[in-house]
Amino acid sequence: MMEEVKVIEIKKSVFAENEKDADALRKELKNKGVYLLNLMSSPGSGKTTTLIRTISLLKDKLRIAVMEADIDSNVDAVRIKEATGIQSIQLHTGGMCHLDAEMTRQGLDNLDLSDIDLVVLENVGNLVCPAEFDTGSCRNAMILSVPEGDDKPLKYPLMFSVCDVVVVNKTDVLPYFDFDLEKCRANVRMRNPQARVIPICAKTGEGVDVFADWLLEDVKNWKQNK
Repeated sequence: MMEEVKVIEIKKSVFAENEKDADALRKELKNKGVYLLNLMSSPGSGKTTTLIRTISLLKDKLRIAVMEADIDSNVDAVRIKEATGIQSIQLHTGGMCHLDAEMTRQGLDNLDLSDIDLVVLENVGNLVCPAEFDTGSCRNAMILSVPEGDDKPLKYPLMFSVCDVVVVNKTDVLPYFDFDLEKCRANVRMRNPQARVIPICAKTGEGVDVFADWLLEDVKNWKQNK
């Protein structure tokens, strides 16, 4: 007869501990009046270009800092700093495909938050792991680019279920891809009826003002309810 062995649910334990860290970080940021946006997407969706456009629209209205997460390189952080002039740091994950609350805290500890309203965390490009870990953010946003297809909400349900807003980028190439915007909206609603869908073209700037207005309004409301 096969001997029974003890099974330890490590994954569950890791997630539970991270949730505690995330809740604690959220409370700390609330006390400091710092709004944290967790921005996720697959690689090449246009996160950094979208960020630059958005920051350019908001930097006279909000005091903004950015944390760029990647496995290696500092390309995105340098690009943000050069394009916008705001405080920007690079986080190296050491090969990990996501950030958790403790890693996010380490990044925040290296920012001067004394005069910051909004910190944007550009998470590692990945549609799976980042959605599994609460970073302690106030809101989750993700970017879906047209070339990826309108069926991504069906294939990556967790990512779309945890996001408050879905930005559909690269609308300038809609005529060249089999991408149905209304079908995409319906697929997002299937996973998350509360999520807002905002079509944009980061390259031309079309629609980015709608996303910027959403973010500005949400930061203001969050601060009023502090």
